[in-house]
Amino acid sequence: MSLVSGAGEVWAIKGNKKRIFDPGKDDPAEMLAAIIGPTGNLRVPTLRIGDRLVVGFHEGVYSQLLL
Repeated sequence: MSLVSGAGEVWAIKGNKKRIFDPGKDDPAEMLAAIIGPTGNLRVPTLRIGDRLVVGFHEGVYSQLLL
């Protein structure tokens, strides 16, 4: 997945949990399991902020990133 391979960090957010993955070092299967939804598509919302890919939603995390 080119979107992930071009990222320096991948943030997977589910509910109140946030996991930060390094695509070059972390297990790709574990990372994809965290960002792919039950339908097999990339979870939403998905944002690309610089070299960071943010997948999922939590208001506090978005406030931290966008302010």
